[in-house]
Amino acid sequence: MVRISDIFFVLSILLFGTAEASQCSSIVFLGNQRPHNDLWGRFIGKKSMISIFMKICNEVGNFLEFQANPKSGLPLVRKIDELPQDNFGREGLSHITVAGSLMHGMKEVEVWLQTFAPGSHTPIHRHSCEEVFVVLKGSGRLYLASSSHEKHPGKPIEYPIFSNSTFHIPVNDAHQVWNTNENEDLQMLVIISRPPVKVFIYEDWHMPHTAAKLKFPYYWDEQCLRTPPKDEL
Repeated sequence: MVRISDIFFVLSILLFGTAEASQCSSIVFLGNQRPHNDLWGRFIGKKSMISIFMKICNEVGNFLEFQANPKSGLPLVRKIDELPQDNFGREGLSHITVAGSLMHGMKEVEVWLQTFAPGSHTPIHRHSCEEVFVVLKGSGRLYLASSSHEKHPGKPIEYPIFSNSTFHIPVNDAHQVWNTNENEDLQMLVIISRPPVKVFIYEDWHMPHTAAKLKFPYYWDEQCLRTPPKDEL
């Protein structure tokens, strides 16, 4: 737990230097100590009170912001449009990991923001986790083959997806998402369980499960784990 006295001790160093830091923090926090006149005069006279107040506010804000998430070293509250985004070699994709196992230390869930340009799509794939989609804008098609007990996915069922809709993918059900709208991006918030995700990729819907190509860790999680994964189908 960060104490306010610790913050002002740091601020004292910033304002006056190390030698006077302990005296300055005593001035502020120990009511039974009377400050030396010369030190108190320097405290007041160093800058105007407004300038000191503004600097304190700024430094305290910065200090608390980066103390909020000490494990990752990142601020607890982040602007989504300032987070790293990439297409990871997939044309038409924009992927942002909003909260992930690698960067943020997530253990139970991972959250992505994905945008698909018109005509772009995911590969046919399955993974050993649950997945929830929230469509923020645009429209498209979900293809879902709920036949994990068969030797191959088989013919998928087609579902329309659209802005303000949501859907979920059960564990190990092969699926694919397309942006079929020629005029608008398809943007979705994606939540997966048990990160980092293990992805098995199919060339077509009749490819045997045993022939599906494993990609693990996935492109945006490549540094998460080094141990070989196990197919849980």
